Amino acid sequence: MFTIATWNINSVRLREGLVARFLREEAPDVLCLQECKSPVDKIPLDQFRALGYTHVVARGQKGYNGVAILSRLPITDAGDRDYASLGHARHVAARLENGVTIHNMYVPAGGDTPDRTVNEKFGQKLDFVAEMRDVFHADRPERSILVGDLNIAPGEDDVWSHKQMLKIVSHTPVEVDHLLSAQDAGKWVDVTRQDIPAGLLYSWWSYRAKDWHAADKGRRLDHIWASQDIANAAHASRILRPCRGWDQPSDHVPVLASFDL
Repeated sequence: MFTIATWNINSVRLREGLVARFLREEAPDVLCLQECKSPVDKIPLDQFRALGYTHVVARGQKGYNGVAILSRLPITDAGDRDYASLGHARHVAARLENGVTIHNMYVPAGGDTPDRTVNEKFGQKLDFVAEMRDVFHADRPERSILVGDLNIAPGEDDVWSHKQMLKIVSHTPVEVDHLLSAQDAGKWVDVTRQDIPAGLLYSWWSYRAKDWHAADKGRRLDHIWASQDIANAAHASRILRPCRGWDQPSDHVPVLASFDL
């Protein structure tokens, strides 16, 4: 059995201490980070290695994006893809010794206006997710786990107010359709919702709220998917809401699942 976690850390160098605290307290076997905002050679790995996370596969760039996979288990680099030809460090893959491939994804946020004719970033987001769909359709995932900040909350219970969010980037019908099409193309199973099918679930709360906990206007933007052949091995999904209340937090919190593999 192994446990995997995903967390948009919003600068791994700024929040190195929070990552170390999380690794000490929760000790997942694999941690996938997004929005590292660092070249790979500047990621502060020494503290993580001292905690047992000696295996690292990452892609980075200065100041923006960046994805990293930290592991206590041996992993090998399984490559990356430049989705939507953006030239961004938004995907990296690693393979465990048991043959399971882990995809760490960071989908573009998409800006503020859900109209690609006036907002280039929204178009880039749709193109990114459409390419995910095409890749999964052409090469059906097997023994694979996809995690990351997908920047889309697909379900009505994945946002604080379905009606009020319908015209807000991250929950618009066109984004949800794109994400569900990508999920279906790969026959991916949403592990979090497989384990916790009912009720409101959030992994992100805006910095703009004076009291994020009281307002509780959250969205479930961070996901763990498993290919159909291993989805039944997944269990113990959880979202660590208390991390949003840590000192100088990310606006996202970790999402975890375990796999009997």
